[in-house]
Amino acid sequence: MKVVVVESPAKAKTINKYLGSDYEVLASFGHIRDLPAKDGSVDPEQDFHMLWELEDRGAKRVAEIAKAVKGADKLILATDPDREGEAISWHVLEALQAKKVLKDVPVERVTFNAITKDAVATAMAQPRAIDQALVDAYLARRALDYLVGFNLSPVLWRKLPGARSAGRVQSVALRLVCDREREIETFKPREYWSIVATLKTESGAVFEARLVGADGKRIQRLDVGTADEAEAFRRDLELATFTVASVEAKPAKRHPQPPFTTSTLQQEASRKLGLAPAQTMRVAQRLYEGTEIGGETVGLITYMRTDGVDMAPEAVAQARQVIGAEYGDAYVPGAPRKYSVKAKNAQEAHEAVRPTDLARLPKDVARFLEPEQAKLYELIWIRTVASQMESAELERTTVEIAANVGPRRIELRATGQVVKFDGFLTLYQEGKDDEEDEESRRLPPMKAGDGLTRERIAATQHFTEPPPRYSEASLVKRMEELGIGRPSTYAAVLQVLRDREYVKIDKKRLVPEDKGRIVTGFLESFFRRYVEYDFTADLESQLDRVSNAEIDWRAVLRDFWRDFSAAIAGTKELRTTEVLEALNGLLAEHIFPAKADGSNPRACPTCGSGQLSLKLGKFGAFVGCSNYPECKYTRQLNATGLDGDGEGSGEGGQPGVRVLGDDPETGLPVTLRDGRFGPFLQLGEASAEKGAEKPKRSSLPKGLSPSAVDLEKALKLLSLPREVARHPETGEPILANIGRYGPYVQHGKTYANLGKDDDVLEVGANRAIDLIVQKEQGGGRRPAQDPGRVIGTAPGSDTPITVKAGRYGAYVTDGEINATLPKGADAEAVTLDEALRLIAARREAGGGTKKKAGARKAPAKAATKTAKAKTAKAEAADGTEGEAATPKPVARKAAAKAPATKSTTAKKAPAKKSAAKSAAGE
Repeated sequence: MKVVVVESPAKAKTINKYLGSDYEVLASFGHIRDLPAKDGSVDPEQDFHMLWELEDRGAKRVAEIAKAVKGADKLILATDPDREGEAISWHVLEALQAKKVLKDVPVERVTFNAITKDAVATAMAQPRAIDQALVDAYLARRALDYLVGFNLSPVLWRKLPGARSAGRVQSVALRLVCDREREIETFKPREYWSIVATLKTESGAVFEARLVGADGKRIQRLDVGTADEAEAFRRDLELATFTVASVEAKPAKRHPQPPFTTSTLQQEASRKLGLAPAQTMRVAQRLYEGTEIGGETVGLITYMRTDGVDMAPEAVAQARQVIGAEYGDAYVPGAPRKYSVKAKNAQEAHEAVRPTDLARLPKDVARFLEPEQAKLYELIWIRTVASQMESAELERTTVEIAANVGPRRIELRATGQVVKFDGFLTLYQEGKDDEEDEESRRLPPMKAGDGLTRERIAATQHFTEPPPRYSEASLVKRMEELGIGRPSTYAAVLQVLRDREYVKIDKKRLVPEDKGRIVTGFLESFFRRYVEYDFTADLESQLDRVSNAEIDWRAVLRDFWRDFSAAIAGTKELRTTEVLEALNGLLAEHIFPAKADGSNPRACPTCGSGQLSLKLGKFGAFVGCSNYPECKYTRQLNATGLDGDGEGSGEGGQPGVRVLGDDPETGLPVTLRDGRFGPFLQLGEASAEKGAEKPKRSSLPKGLSPSAVDLEKALKLLSLPREVARHPETGEPILANIGRYGPYVQHGKTYANLGKDDDVLEVGANRAIDLIVQKEQGGGRRPAQDPGRVIGTAPGSDTPITVKAGRYGAYVTDGEINATLPKGADAEAVTLDEALRLIAARREAGGGTKKKAGARKAPAKAATKTAKAKTAKAEAADGTEGEAATPKPVARKAAAKAPATKSTTAKKAPAKKSAAKSAAGE
């Protein structure tokens, strides 16, 4: 018997079918060991010795593998073909050697780029040893992220209340978003005018031409800068005689893009399918691990974490066959296309992301897949096939036109493009983020010397626009261009920025939150080198040299730690006033926007003599007066509180209170406040008089960011409850409101919670009636039980694994154990493997089952304390690339007192992994 170890149960199940009864395929469920979330896990004093802990979940997997290995003929480590996969194999081998169960059992390492029968068989015939250079690159990367997180994050906690963490790549990605926002804020629009003539040929065809020159001088886009200049050109052209000066038609070709890499797949899935990078990787993982088609489980795409753009010769040959069969021989180029990597720091030479069998057309496999899987597979298939198709043949025509008015000669130009042969464009055209595709216009037939008739002359005013905010796709593209981070972990980095509330997404664009801007400002002021793009890219280059066995990984760590530790030490005596003044200067355009009258934007609008400054409080940063406590003027950082004349609207404001405006009906102020249980809205002010009526309040619906609340939305929320419909039987009103457990609809004493996709302000009559009727039919105070969505069965049994919507969020269950999905996880995209891991972790923790009757409940305070401790532990254990472990300060002090251990492998209590880490993959 040969034992094969892979990462996931789904992968194990598929490969076991291929290999047969002589093999036992087991899953490690990802990493089995991790660095403990405490000081000393990476020790610079001991040449960066790393202390690894075997988690309870990992211990169970190792015990299972160890039991199978005893008496086995061979151990085959078949984890993913990248650095992270190499590291998982190394961890498994180290753990088994520590248990001394291998003895004379030979160990082999195999990799395959696709989970197909042929790919697996080929890999088994070509075993190798573990690549120590790849392992060393993983160790260096993991140690760097740990050292940054465990040393830089505590500095943030001390100097910037509310800041949660910093990371080697995370902080640089955040700086990109913040720098773009700063560009937008400081941008000065410039006026310019375009002059367009609508002309008619002798045959009566109409087209447009633009002004490009006058009096022998070229005129660029911004050269006509005033209305007077534009009017002068328009007036002359109204009187001019138009003649075709020349017509030039040039053939051109447009070539297809290469097949997908990890980065380009994330970008296109974001543009064309609206998928976040993390979601794209989850769906791609399921396509890679396999789907049952025609009674056989097969992997549908090759490995999805790659920088390579090349394809195997047999895949290229198959693509050419498919093109000929589906589109005709004219679309098959004379020779196969070859592509090369252009991105910096390209990783190991894997194949591009492509279908494992191009003969599986998207329309043929769609019925076996979930909708998102089918769409992503189709996108990958189309891009792959198009990459081997013939180029598109175009004809670009340029017509130069002379406009003569008296002795003056004005030049205009008309351009057009005609597709002579569509080539790959018949199948695919790559999307763009920030610019629209040029319109392909066909110009009418003309020749030099032809006269033209003026139809109309238009002079149009324009203003230059600031650069657009990054979308997730364009940020991934920019990070790749700069060589920052690894494409396989971009999804995790972006998810961390959102989870930490450093950025938000508005209209598909990344907008930095004030918390993120302050963190970036602090790092730029006091740790600038470590958020510089070139420094981060150079460090990535060094890590790639480690993976190529060119330099020692510890040498990289020594060079980094020497300067980084000195920078950390330099902040110990840093005073809060120094931090605030640095931020006041760096974020001046954001914190103190210019006033319309040109007066000092930092002058206190209340006392007049004080100077406004950034201050730090319990609820985060705010702006206050330097004359405090005599002057109590404050305002929220992310809302300047400016009225029409640019003066502060509030006097004696409070930190944690943002004035949104006045209610037009009552004239009372509407404020957004930070409360003990989260942000809430309030109409008016509370009175200290006995028996006075309390001001109206409303909590925010789950998922609504405080920064997204304006006066209009606040007034709608404060107007709740609202009548949505009338009950079809009783005629009584059905109301929508927000309560202790979130949004709901109500009919009399019947309450029904709204779903996560329902908006309490927008929910309609039909939906409300359905929820109430369903609740009434289900009986009791809770709705009829949600049957959920079955996503598969537990290995070795017929027990269904189901995703359900629960009172406290979505969860997965096997009928006995319920496991809540991590924060931010998409219930529609959860995989069977993820569900099994969550259920197993919940079972090992001894929770998830229904309590027996009469069982005592833990006191509320104790339960809250336990929940907070678990949350802190989960955060501390989070360690994706660019998001190093970030322990809480209390835990840090306790860890410092704990005695050091010499063991390199120890057991510990289970610690939850973040969703970001499970998505990282490298």
